[in-house]
Amino acid sequence: MKDVRRGMDTVYDKRREMLPMPDKPTLMDFFKLRFYPARHVMQSATHALKTGQPERTVLACLLHDVVLNLGRPDHGWWGAQLLAPYVEERISWGIRYHQALRFYPDDEVGYEYPESYNRIFGKDYVPDAYIKEAHDFARNHKWYMEARLITVNDMYAFNPDVKETLEPFIDIIGRHFKQPKEGLGFDNSPSAHMWRSLIFPDRLL
Repeated sequence: MKDVRRGMDTVYDKRREMLPMPDKPTLMDFFKLRFYPARHVMQSATHALKTGQPERTVLACLLHDVVLNLGRPDHGWWGAQLLAPYVEERISWGIRYHQALRFYPDDEVGYEYPESYNRIFGKDYVPDAYIKEAHDFARNHKWYMEARLITVNDMYAFNPDVKETLEPFIDIIGRHFKQPKEGLGFDNSPSAHMWRSLIFPDRLL
């Protein structure tokens, strides 16, 4: 949209129909009514599942970019904040730092700098200092691979012709996502306001 900045995303696109959410929405409700079609994250999680990654990595891949429905800048940090109350710490940690790691190759795990970034950012692009600092911190952290595996599985998850479903992930979500009985957005968690922003994107205040 010409009148919306590039960093704003899908829930603020008035061309997209927003159906009402249930009174006590679950993560599955958000996938069906706010995150759809969610091809990219489902492809990423499917690749992680097929290559035998731990369930926490599969869930991290499934959730790592859902916050893009709110906005794009610093989506790793925003995504970690959105999800931290509901997943184990290693999952939200990996989501936070995958953003920075995407800009830095790792030959040991077969991760290359995305060619698409040359088109998006330019061949001479240098990440901001805080991105480099986040990469260096994560690279030396005991949970480095939690974030790196998200980027590795991300590489294979940009095929618009592949149709995935949530079916293979329902049990994984049930085992590893702490669904609040009040519903996401209404449980007074530190990120409840973010879920409400997804529920009510047309509210003025």
